[in-house]
Amino acid sequence: METSAEQALRLGVELLGAEDPEDRATGCDLLGDAGNQHAEVRTEAATALVALAGREREGCVLARLARALEYLDDPRSVPVLAELSWHPDPEVRVMVPNSFTPLTGPEPDGVAVRTLIRLTRDEDDEVRNWATFVLGFQLEVDSAEIRAALWERTSDPYGEAREEGIRGLARRHDLRAVPLVAELLHADDGAHLFTFAAAQYLGVPELLPYLDEYEPDGFGVPEAVAACDPALRERQDADAWELLHAVHRLCPEFDPVLYQDRFEHGLKLGSGLPAATLRYGTAALLERAGGDPQRAAELVAAELVAADWRT
Repeated sequence: METSAEQALRLGVELLGAEDPEDRATGCDLLGDAGNQHAEVRTEAATALVALAGREREGCVLARLARALEYLDDPRSVPVLAELSWHPDPEVRVMVPNSFTPLTGPEPDGVAVRTLIRLTRDEDDEVRNWATFVLGFQLEVDSAEIRAALWERTSDPYGEAREEGIRGLARRHDLRAVPLVAELLHADDGAHLFTFAAAQYLGVPELLPYLDEYEPDGFGVPEAVAACDPALRERQDADAWELLHAVHRLCPEFDPVLYQDRFEHGLKLGSGLPAATLRYGTAALLERAGGDPQRAAELVAAELVAADWRT
């Protein structure tokens, strides 16, 4: 008896062979959804979609095909998406950036990244916008070429693409973004949530006067202020350092370390042992403990006892 995943796969593949383009587009949707919800059918779903890409000519179908590939995480999608990025219909091209997100890998000059850089210069506003968002805010890659592409967008006449360029530079701690983030914070209609994240990435006191214009407990504001205020950062760092030593006293076998991800903000507590997977954001952990590093360390110790933390 077929499982629901197998039924969805079979029906989706059948629809890809339909005469009506809307039926073929529905087949793409069905295969993308099936693969997103059921890992066991992703390979077969991707195989069918990649095969369709080689013969399909209808833009409405190719747009849905590109969107479906986003959920299948299959490396065979990369050349398909790269080819679709040249399609004359912007409704097809605009679907390409998000579908590249899980497929880029760590290489800053791979096919996906090179394609995204080119799409940040597309003639269509929304294609530039989405390509800049994915390149700048979704991917954990950096290079001179990526920064050059993001910098170009900081003067884009389309406001949303411009904002994505600014935030993408801020995420790479590029100080050229400081006055541009200040401008976004000072906008008459207020700042986007991602702009507060950009301020947090930069973490410079020059942004404090602009952050002071917002409610202190507004979403994203306290974190941005804590990152930009030297006194608050010094206090957070001291608490994190005390937390590290407290965890070491309680659980020396965990080999606790403090670190910060390159494309994230805030210190994290983890283990120096390669097999250990447990990790904590120090700010959130200390908040759970009422700001007390010793209490936070006790929470970590209790969770280590309750879990097989080496796996």
